[in-house]
Amino acid sequence: MLKKLLIVISFLLFSNVYGQTALIKGKVLNTENQPISGVNISYKKNGTTTDNTGHFEIRIPSDKKVRLSFSHISYQKKQIVFRLKNQEAKKVKIILTPKNENIGEVIIQAKSKKEKEGGIKIGKMNAKVTPGAQGGVENLIKSLPSASGFDEMSSQYMVRGGNFDENQVYINGIEVYRPFFIRSGQQEGLSFVNSDLVQNIYFFPGGFAANSGDKLSSVLDISYIKPQKNSTSFSGSMIGGSLANQFKKGKTSNLLGLRYRNNGLLVKSKNIKVDYHPVFVDVQNLFRYDYNKKLSFEFLGNLSLNLYKYKPLVKIANFGSYGDSKSLVVDYQGQEKDNYKTYFGALKSTYQPTKNTRYTFTTSLYNTQEEEYFDIQGQYSIGTPNSDLSSDNFGEPENLEALGSEINHARNDLDALIGNVGFKFLKIINKKHQVELGAKISFEDIKDRINEWQVIDSAGFSLYPPGQFQIEEPYDLDNAPIVPYQQTRGMNHVLIQRNIAYALWRSNYKVGQHKLWLNAGVRGQVYQITDKIQAQNNNGYVVSPRLLVGLKPNWKKNMEFRLATGLYQQPPFYKEFRSPSGQINEQVKPQKSYIVSLANDWYFDMWERPFKLTSEAYYKYLWDVNPYTLENVRIRYFATNNATAFAYGFESRLNGEFIKGVESWFSLALMKTMENIDHKGYIYRPTDQRFKFAMLFQDYVPRIPNMRMYLNMTYNGGIPTGSPTYADPYKFQFRTNNYFRSDIGMFYILSDKKNKPQWLTKVKYFSFGVEILNMFDVQNSISNMWIRNIYTKQVYRVKNYLTGRIFNVKMNIKL
Repeated sequence: MLKKLLIVISFLLFSNVYGQTALIKGKVLNTENQPISGVNISYKKNGTTTDNTGHFEIRIPSDKKVRLSFSHISYQKKQIVFRLKNQEAKKVKIILTPKNENIGEVIIQAKSKKEKEGGIKIGKMNAKVTPGAQGGVENLIKSLPSASGFDEMSSQYMVRGGNFDENQVYINGIEVYRPFFIRSGQQEGLSFVNSDLVQNIYFFPGGFAANSGDKLSSVLDISYIKPQKNSTSFSGSMIGGSLANQFKKGKTSNLLGLRYRNNGLLVKSKNIKVDYHPVFVDVQNLFRYDYNKKLSFEFLGNLSLNLYKYKPLVKIANFGSYGDSKSLVVDYQGQEKDNYKTYFGALKSTYQPTKNTRYTFTTSLYNTQEEEYFDIQGQYSIGTPNSDLSSDNFGEPENLEALGSEINHARNDLDALIGNVGFKFLKIINKKHQVELGAKISFEDIKDRINEWQVIDSAGFSLYPPGQFQIEEPYDLDNAPIVPYQQTRGMNHVLIQRNIAYALWRSNYKVGQHKLWLNAGVRGQVYQITDKIQAQNNNGYVVSPRLLVGLKPNWKKNMEFRLATGLYQQPPFYKEFRSPSGQINEQVKPQKSYIVSLANDWYFDMWERPFKLTSEAYYKYLWDVNPYTLENVRIRYFATNNATAFAYGFESRLNGEFIKGVESWFSLALMKTMENIDHKGYIYRPTDQRFKFAMLFQDYVPRIPNMRMYLNMTYNGGIPTGSPTYADPYKFQFRTNNYFRSDIGMFYILSDKKNKPQWLTKVKYFSFGVEILNMFDVQNSISNMWIRNIYTKQVYRVKNYLTGRIFNVKMNIKL
């Protein structure tokens, strides 16, 4: 009887307490109307978090003021006071604003949909302040363990043994392209991605979902800012400048970016005297109109102009060993004039009739017009450097012996027009299941004329292509015709049509106390290539099933595991159809790769600050591989599918608040990739980089918090691209030296939200500082010159060095 009485009393007490509460439920969104998961919602000691769709429910005491706090490590904290009646239920929508720390966001919690699917989220401020010769988003990507670059003036990068053409870039869900002809970083100019306009950055280093394209190596997914108010920002340095403007009025918003760059300061730091006049300019504009809450329109436009005028004068390089040092002197005549014009326009409409259904229509048009003209003659001599320490000419070349000369000629023109029409459909069935479908029609019209050759003269004798004539140089030269040492000639007109579709399914489950999510999808493409000159065509298709699995165990340690696997196929683009001779082989097939990777994310606190350790192991097996040679950033395909290959490796990245309030990270990667051409056996691929260490470190002076420091350091293993392009890799492979570079930036913030002098009251942000690029003045090289003496049969290897130490002054202003 007593037991029953206690049960009744307890029930009445519980009912009374429970009855004096009210319910608040709703959704937390960011400024782009996207749900935020993992938001902490608290009142005193009570609290909850938002789920994967941003929804939450929490009970609070009724008939009294209650202050609810909404906090997330990547967003500004918000507090709202509620006073509800007994048993009242209130539905709310909360908008959180992203943090905009001047020294860079700290992004630790991997809770978003894209991060669960293997994407690495990077703070946009890091892309603006990280020092580097190229700067921008790609400069930041190269500090991650998966990506590497060997020319600091280029924005291109290699991922897990793949080359530059195996990476895909999207801006606001629209695919963007790069120029075709670029052969060195100093020609490249500006990347398409404008870091002044960036809102979100996600990088997928392999094993990505079916909605992320048809490349083999990586996807860079970028979202531009959706303006909420009017503002203007400006940045300027000795290398270039940029202007960005945000405009918002009613249903209309506009985002404008202007950029100018001049690589003269960088090029003149090399060991070659030049007359160099580049002009790299681009304009980007993103216009948005919200017709109503369900329907919106966007237009993204880009105009880019790269004018490159390069006139080498003289090159002096010392090489050899300590006991046998030599000097090379090359006197140049002639010049190079390149012209790259790019036009891009894309129209995107989004219709969201309900919060669980979204339709997206996209159409885009891209046109690039490229000219590469040069006639450069170099006369080279070999001598010894002056070793007399007391001499005014110490280190200068002397006792010069003329060995010969070479002439490089090119008249290359390309006009490419690429159009796309696409459709995407997203349906959120419930909190656990989503389905996404997409289709796209693409056409490519490419006209190309390539005519380039090289003639090498050694002490009065024209050298012949290796292995073409069986003669004894220089005694038996009259028995063969005079031909260029290397020659590429072709006139091509190619049409390519592609029909692309994909479907994927996302789902979330609970397995006991553990959380499990799946992303299963398939992507397909049917394409047809037509060679208008040869009147030939060929068809091909790809089918690419992909599976991503994530698991969050209910352990004391906060960990997540990811498994990614699938069959990835890359349909050939125009460059892959063109052989080294300049002719088109329309029979080239898609390159195929089976990928499996296993990753672990461990979230923990150290020094009472948040940290994240990511570790990942992967394996790739490739077949129908199209081999290629790599010289600086220029790729020349064999236009065959006569190789198999593999790549495997391990990567680790530790990021967090090493210094309170700012994010830094350390990256480590080990990798091996090899290929088997024509069943001759496995040799190293041109991208076989065995190890990498990189760090991005940010700091400030505690007593002078407005004094900021940013350090970007990279140490890469060498890659086997140092051999002449005509050399048989099975007979001769030469690996470049290790690449080491450190860039540092030191800035003082004159005005920000916390510190605003009276004379800068109308300036939201103002910083001024200096960068030291390659601060240790390390002589890195990515290619070699091969100088031949026809009489002694000696061949000298002379490194082509990249940029030296440079001092750069920079400032940033926001109004």
